[in-house]
Amino acid sequence: MRKFFRDFRTFIQRGNVLDLATGIIIGGAFNTIVKSLVNDILMPIIGLIGGKNISEASLVLVPAVTNEAGEVLENAVTLNYGLFFQAIIDFLIVAFTIFIIIKAATSFQRRMEALRRKKEKETPPEDLKPTTEELLTEIRDLLKKETA
Repeated sequence: MRKFFRDFRTFIQRGNVLDLATGIIIGGAFNTIVKSLVNDILMPIIGLIGGKNISEASLVLVPAVTNEAGEVLENAVTLNYGLFFQAIIDFLIVAFTIFIIIKAATSFQRRMEALRRKKEKETPPEDLKPTTEELLTEIRDLLKKETA
């Protein structure tokens, strides 16, 4: 049992777990923003164009059963296609945003890799760099040429 908790502690202390937790929290907040965008801005505009509130659109499959006083004895069975349409819009906005973020991150990684490769080409490896003795010998020889 101790090994289990030790392994769990090691797992939790990794940076990737913290990054994942941060991403989940930010994703939840982003989801709230998207839902508000769709519910409070896009759906009323679509409803204005269509003539009714799309999110409340439904098809009554079985009507509600009421008594003489108008009280509902059994609720109606409805097909709420408006809510489904709203969920599709939510998904498309989130998917498009994630696509843009991943595309930007991939582009950034490619640029960084290209810069790293360029830097590696410009900087000679340690074993190809001249030693201090070789540099001093070269300086000595150049000084001898100038004085001669």
